[in-house]
Amino acid sequence: MNRRRIYTYGGRPAERNLTVADIVALKGRRRLCQTCPATEEEAAACAEAGIDLLNTSDGDLPAVRAGAPETFTIADLPMTAHQTPDDILRAAVKAAENGADAVYTPRSLRMVEMLAEEGLCVQGHLGLVPRLSTWRGGLRIIGKTADEAFELAEDFRRLEDAGAYAAEVECVAAEALAAINPLTRLVTHSIGAGSSGDVIFMFLVDICGESDPAPAHAHAFADLRSIRNQLAAERLRALRDYRSAVTDGSYPDARTSVSMLPNEQEKLLEALTRRQVFHV
Repeated sequence: MNRRRIYTYGGRPAERNLTVADIVALKGRRRLCQTCPATEEEAAACAEAGIDLLNTSDGDLPAVRAGAPETFTIADLPMTAHQTPDDILRAAVKAAENGADAVYTPRSLRMVEMLAEEGLCVQGHLGLVPRLSTWRGGLRIIGKTADEAFELAEDFRRLEDAGAYAAEVECVAAEALAAINPLTRLVTHSIGAGSSGDVIFMFLVDICGESDPAPAHAHAFADLRSIRNQLAAERLRALRDYRSAVTDGSYPDARTSVSMLPNEQEKLLEALTRRQVFHV
């Protein structure tokens, strides 16, 4: 897809691989992929790999935007970092000013409505919200019964009415999302909710095989955990060897030290002998 020329919410000209209008238009036509880098290096790798959408915390947004300047990026507004409506609105506007294409919040419909009324593109959260899992009886799949799936459909409608354009749909029975998705205008970002979502989302640590334990819906496409364990073991070995070398005097040695010029040491020793410099 050709790059889209846009102005950011902060008034800066930019280019993006996708706009919200593109993503909405692709609903039901093309499945997109999404993950969540936190650093410039990770974001650059995602962009090079052709990942369609990124999301990251608002605190990490500048680094992610630097690494993937043209990739559609959603800013997560952490629940514990921004609490009052004023805090949330201020953080959302700041994120948009810093280049976020949309903002994500699992908060109330009232907060979604507030952000949408300011012209921000808002993604909500449906199904299991892990931080609010006590209301659901713990971490579990939502919508395994027809009654609960129907209640979930009502949640979709309410979120839509509040002005959200999209929803992260987490840990929902695959058949439930498959039935609901064609009936909602929301762009659905499926994480542990089957393959019928408009966007398939998986955490970067899960994709790269760093999770321990990995969630049931994750599939590791690499084994970075083993590599990190090897790196950690090698780091510890190096530190122990360094300490031993300092203790036994084998480091620093002549190879890792710098010598005075020829004959200069003798001159120094002679000068020190002639004149007492130190109080001894």
